[in-house]
Amino acid sequence: MSEQKKVLIVVVGPTAVGKTDFCVKLGQELKTEVVYADSRQFYKEMQIGTARPTKEEMKDVPHHFVGHLSINQEYSFGHYEKDTLLLLDELFQKHRCVILSGGSGMYVDAVCKGIDPMPSSQEEIRNKLNTLFKEKGIIPLLETLKEKDPEYYDKVDRANSQRIIRALEVMEITGTTYSSLRNKTAVQRPFEIITIGLDRDRKELYDRINLRMDLMLENGLLDEVERLKNYRQHNALQTVGYREIFDFWDQKFDWPTTVELLKRNSRRYAKKQLSWFRRNPDTHWVHPNQLKDVIKYINEKID
Repeated sequence: MSEQKKVLIVVVGPTAVGKTDFCVKLGQELKTEVVYADSRQFYKEMQIGTARPTKEEMKDVPHHFVGHLSINQEYSFGHYEKDTLLLLDELFQKHRCVILSGGSGMYVDAVCKGIDPMPSSQEEIRNKLNTLFKEKGIIPLLETLKEKDPEYYDKVDRANSQRIIRALEVMEITGTTYSSLRNKTAVQRPFEIITIGLDRDRKELYDRINLRMDLMLENGLLDEVERLKNYRQHNALQTVGYREIFDFWDQKFDWPTTVELLKRNSRRYAKKQLSWFRRNPDTHWVHPNQLKDVIKYINEKID
């Protein structure tokens, strides 16, 4: 690797694995800064349910894209890709290495691989799909997606109505499948990429997830969701930790069942994250306690 080449160190892993603590320690060792690629942690109103880093955790290492947006702001993959690349240009003027901390696989890919340009939204088509969703729910949308683009249907979060509507909209505008328009080949970035994957023994990880959810509830998750109820259709709130509590308020489940669903769905989300990140054969997988080994690995790669 060229001595002058800038290096993006991408740290990925499932929820509750310990990315925040690991990235802070890695940032201290490398004397650099951390950029976040976690779509839910962008929103300042979503602190407890996203386990966003605290001011104390961030005090010694500058963090970027954490709580920098309001829930009422529109923010897309395209915005994030553009904003992150501009920020990295600035950070690489000060540091040889910068850390990208990723819990959202698609946002990590946007930075590392790029995203294909998609057609702009067409109001008439979008309104038609939104009306169908409001009147008949997500099932008809899923059935259409499965029929027209089974490849994307197999990958998409089927509870994410906005993502499904967007895929159907793009297909109606372009006349081709959404999956065929998604990026197939990586773009060239002006920096090298080293990817570190964090993982733990399944029982250890699941115990941490269960404990984290208990702490979220103790620390006021219900009050946080209450403050966000007017935005419950927002993409970021159609996710684990928020969706279950909205369902509880809709009297779909009693409270003990809701708590169990919060934990179970968090564990399932972690499994899905791992499946996504393990697609990258270049990822160097370690336990979060292996910081010294990771630093040695990085130094060997960049020297």
